[in-house]
Amino acid sequence: MRIFLLIFTVVIFSCNQNKEVKEAYQWPGATPPVAEKKDHETGMHGDKRNDEYYWMADFFSKGPDSNKVVDYLKAENAYTDTMMSGTDKFQENLFAEMKGRIKEKDESVPVFSNGYWYYTRSEEGQQYFKYCRKKGSLDAPEIVLLDVDKMAEGHPYYSAVGFNVSPDNKLLAYGVDTVSRRQYTIYIKNLETGEIYADAVFPASGGSEWANDNKTLFYTATNPKTLLSEKIKRHTLGTDSKKDVVVYTEKDNSNYIGVGKTKSEKFIIIASSATMSSEYRILDADKPEGEFEVFQARMKDVLYDIEHQNDKFLIVTNKDALNFRLMETPLNKTGVENWKEVIPTRKDVLLEGIDVFKDYLVVTERKNGLLQLRIRNINTNSEHYVDFGEPAYAAYAGSNPEFNSTNLRYIYTSLTTPNSVYDYNMETKAKELKKRQEVVGGYDPEEYVTERLYATSAEGLKIPLSVVYKKTTKKDADTPLLLYGYGSYGNSLDAAFSSSRLSLLDRGFVYAIAHIRGGQEMGRQWYEDGKLFKKKNTFTDFIACAEYLIKQNYTSPAHLYAEGGSAGGLLMGAVTNLRPDLWKGIIADVPFVDVVTTMLDESIPLTTNEFDEWGNPKNKDSYDYMKSYSPYDNVEKKDYPNMLVTTGLHDSQVQYFEPAKWVARLRTHKTDKNVLLLRTNMEYGHGGASGRFDYLKEVALQYAFLFALEGISK
Repeated sequence: MRIFLLIFTVVIFSCNQNKEVKEAYQWPGATPPVAEKKDHETGMHGDKRNDEYYWMADFFSKGPDSNKVVDYLKAENAYTDTMMSGTDKFQENLFAEMKGRIKEKDESVPVFSNGYWYYTRSEEGQQYFKYCRKKGSLDAPEIVLLDVDKMAEGHPYYSAVGFNVSPDNKLLAYGVDTVSRRQYTIYIKNLETGEIYADAVFPASGGSEWANDNKTLFYTATNPKTLLSEKIKRHTLGTDSKKDVVVYTEKDNSNYIGVGKTKSEKFIIIASSATMSSEYRILDADKPEGEFEVFQARMKDVLYDIEHQNDKFLIVTNKDALNFRLMETPLNKTGVENWKEVIPTRKDVLLEGIDVFKDYLVVTERKNGLLQLRIRNINTNSEHYVDFGEPAYAAYAGSNPEFNSTNLRYIYTSLTTPNSVYDYNMETKAKELKKRQEVVGGYDPEEYVTERLYATSAEGLKIPLSVVYKKTTKKDADTPLLLYGYGSYGNSLDAAFSSSRLSLLDRGFVYAIAHIRGGQEMGRQWYEDGKLFKKKNTFTDFIACAEYLIKQNYTSPAHLYAEGGSAGGLLMGAVTNLRPDLWKGIIADVPFVDVVTTMLDESIPLTTNEFDEWGNPKNKDSYDYMKSYSPYDNVEKKDYPNMLVTTGLHDSQVQYFEPAKWVARLRTHKTDKNVLLLRTNMEYGHGGASGRFDYLKEVALQYAFLFALEGISK
């Protein structure tokens, strides 16, 4: 997915102090780089479409312009550095301020699994973490399974994921990516001797799954060029990974595939899923060399997900159920004709997923845009909901690996409540706060206000807005406001806490999240109405939210800012073309802005997986519609707001050349004197820096950009 979940960061000054320190930032009179133009025809269906910056895609192919691409990106970085040079000290202070709110020496809440307590801990000054466990009791000696701080030494980027311990607790499989292209090498470590086996597997997704024999490992092999998940392979410990057996090959390149295990540890599962349909295969985890059996063959426009509970399988599906419903079927009769309804579909409630226990079922639901956890005792059929008690929040089932348990671990947060880990007794309904994220230096949630507002779309639909600001902030036309949005893939933006966001709030900013169509906050239809030939609803919804906030006197166009990343960057490009007059400034993070060109190129990672989201421009109707909103295609000779655009050279999800081309075209078309900046991270990819502190430098740049436009210098 071209998904980018932005993590915000920290600071404290009163609103009155804000007013005192506002002083217009003096932008240096530097000259921006001018990219060379080379005509290149990319149109089809009889349409002429000249892409004069097409040559910028040359870096990975190492063609004749690859060095020229790097030189151009470096020139843009130098220009950005010059333009922002007056904020250098401020950025350093912001970074220190935000880093200072993070508890450097910290430890996660331990999770019990198969006789051991597992947790991660971080040390002062270290960017990464240590993955640890204790046997039987939290008083037992600590065993460090992986010291990621040490493993990451010498690497500008380092990601260790997919920690997977064998059923006998003796082996650990894990994935490592040192490039930020989401291509992992899977390693196996002997936890008794410390030996890293020679059985390294590459290229793969980071995850894997052990069979119950403790020597067979299933994993997902990826295509080196497109990065698509193509095959599920079976590796036997001690053998050459080049001889691994392919147990499944996905023939539809619009599907993502992966391999996992039921919580009961009884079945290995292969999942194949596209935007509109899915299919599962199952195998007895005690018989790893057996044949996977199809659970239910893929059905047109039908999604389903499965889990095993005692004597049956549970199925979450949208078959004849727009907002999904819960079904069950016997273990030996998995075809759709045997599915029996357990929880029906409801018009006002989206059934998002389930977590199973021996005696309990936990259902995650979304109503009025808010998450709910529904607890059902499967023996008595009695049920209840966990009470949260705030107007805007996020709550998720956490890590619950133990099947035979009455305890539910869940995570709770809101715009004013730091991430909180709870243990909930499903029998007694008692809940225990295990840990709340500590904001170092002190934080009082009572100093902030959170609101749930509703803008109105062009069709009269109510669009939720989650808003937070400091109580001392006066809402009027002079108040700066940052509006954040995404609106794609059915990804719902929930109201979560961010310590870094305090840097904005404490300097007088209002922060708002627009829960626009294309997400799934208001049910499956909310998503269906924001994709394919209804994609423009996402953009007009965001504009409606901005206009509502202005009308309600939260801000004005002279102080209104917008931000979005990845597919949310597409949103930024679209609303900037549609209503450039609404915004003082735009932050577009790794933006997906050249929709038509990317979706025409099936060699680009992820393209074929997303035809059901955007359409296939090889079809004329899709081509015409996508071109009508694609930000790159709709740049015009007119005034644009101030803009900061970011990208990563190694980005596998939205490749660097999309934002680079967009900025180059904007430079030759825009008729204003506003600032246009491009920052390319030459060492990272889609998610930015991997360390827990380094990403704050990127946030400091973004905040300094906003503050410069507002005349805030302290």
